[in-house]
Amino acid sequence: MFCQLVPFMLILGKFKNMRKELREIFIHGCNEKIAKKGDSVGLSFYAFFKNKNDNPELLMEAADWWIMQHKLDHFEKAVKIKALVLSESSPNLT
Repeated sequence: MFCQLVPFMLILGKFKNMRKELREIFIHGCNEKIAKKGDSVGLSFYAFFKNKNDNPELLMEAADWWIMQHKLDHFEKAVKIKALVLSESSPNLT
């Protein structure tokens, strides 16, 4: 049901657009984790960043998307995150 609501919420402007760089990081990270550990693998938004704070603005954007916009738990399934990102993205990002 949530996936059905996402396009409607986008039309209403509930979600901010995620910048291309962050979308690519999320999709790449999800694809890597799924390939290594399978569809049941969980992750947090920290999993997409090195253990350095070398891009705090991007980290905060990820945190805002994850926590404030989508109200996600700390750990979520990679397939769920990938589906959410793709539902908010251009169709050629897989």
